[in-house]
Amino acid sequence: MTARYLLCGQLSFMQNNQMETILITSPGSDLETVAEREGVSVLPVSMEREIHLWKDCAALFRLYSLLRNLKPDIVNAGTPKAGLLGMIAALMARVPLRIYTLRGLRLETKDGLARFVLSLTEKIAAACAHRVICVSRSLRARYLELDLTQESKTVVLGAGSSNGVDVERFTVAKKSGENEALRDALGIPLDAPVVGFVGRLTHDKGIVELMNGFELLLQWIPNVRLVVLGDFEKGDPVDDNLILELNKHPQIIFPGFVEDTASYYSLMDVLAFPSHREGFPNAPLEAGASGVPTVGFKVTGTQDAVEDGNTGRLIDPFNVKDFAEALAVYLTDEELRIVHGRAAQQRVMQHFQQEKVWNALHQEYTNLIHRGEHPLN
Repeated sequence: MTARYLLCGQLSFMQNNQMETILITSPGSDLETVAEREGVSVLPVSMEREIHLWKDCAALFRLYSLLRNLKPDIVNAGTPKAGLLGMIAALMARVPLRIYTLRGLRLETKDGLARFVLSLTEKIAAACAHRVICVSRSLRARYLELDLTQESKTVVLGAGSSNGVDVERFTVAKKSGENEALRDALGIPLDAPVVGFVGRLTHDKGIVELMNGFELLLQWIPNVRLVVLGDFEKGDPVDDNLILELNKHPQIIFPGFVEDTASYYSLMDVLAFPSHREGFPNAPLEAGASGVPTVGFKVTGTQDAVEDGNTGRLIDPFNVKDFAEALAVYLTDEELRIVHGRAAQQRVMQHFQQEKVWNALHQEYTNLIHRGEHPLN
C-alpha cells in the first residue's frame, strides 16, 4: 500500500533519471500493479506491521541476503518496520549510502512499554542510517526533541511531504462538472453543505472526534452531510458501536475505500482532519489542490500541511467544540471558504507538486553520493 499510494510516480521518476530502482516490500496484490505502473523491479519480502520476533528475524535475514547480492549504492527505507529492518540489513550488507525516511511517529500516541519499544526501534533505525529524511519540519523538531538521533543526520527536503500531490488530477476533477451527478449517486441534496473526511478509519486518525464533532455540527446546520472515505484497520481499531453508527447514520455517506478520491473532493465544502499525529498528511494537500480548506488539530505534521488562518484552521488537539465551530464557519461563510480554498490551492501548486518533491529527493541522492561522506562505513 505504501508503494502503491505514497510512492506513486516517484519510483518511475528515479528509474527514468539514471537511477536503477528496485522495490523491496511485503508481498500482496498491489505489487504487480506497482511494478507495471512504475516500470521497476519488485522483490517481495514478508514483513509484519506489528512486532513479531521470529518473523521479524526471518525478514531481516532475507533483506540482508537480497542486499548483499544486489549490492545497491543507496537504500532508502521507510515505515516503522521496513525502516528498522531495512536499515539494519543495509548496515550489515555495508550499503554505501543508507537513508531512513521518517513518515511519522507511532510512539506519539503510545505510552508505557509500547512507547519504549517504538522509541528504541527509531533510535536503532536512525543509528544505522547516514541520513534521516523527515517529511515535515514539525516531525523533525519532534524527533530531535525526543532525542532519537543527532540533528546533523536529519533533513527536510524543500517544504516537506514524502511524495507531493498530482495537482492536475485534483484541479481537473474540480472543474469537470461531475459534482451534481456524484451528489445524486450518493443521495446528497444539491443544497446540503458537505464536510469530507479522507483517511484510515482508526483511533489515531481522530474518528471519535470526527463523529462527536459532526453531532455538534448537526445542531447548528441540520442539513449538513458528512462524506467519509477510507477503511477500518485492525492495528488501531475504533469501538464497534462507532462503526455501527458510521454505517447507519442517515446523514453520513460512507463509500468506504475509494481508489480515486479526486472527484469526491469536488463535493466538499471543507475537509475535516482531526488526526492525533501525522508525518505530513496527503489529504489536506489533495483538498488544497481541489480548492478546499481544511480544519485539523494542531499536531505534528498537520501543522505543516495547513496554514492556520490562510488555508484552513488548526484547533487545539481534542477540542471537539472548537473543531465543530471551525467547520461551521466554513459551511456558512462562502467568501471565507473560497478565499482560503484558493490560498490552499496556490500553496500546493507552489510547494507540493510531485515533480518538485521528486527533484529534491533526486538532488539529495546526488549530493550525498558525490560528497562520499559515510561516517558509519
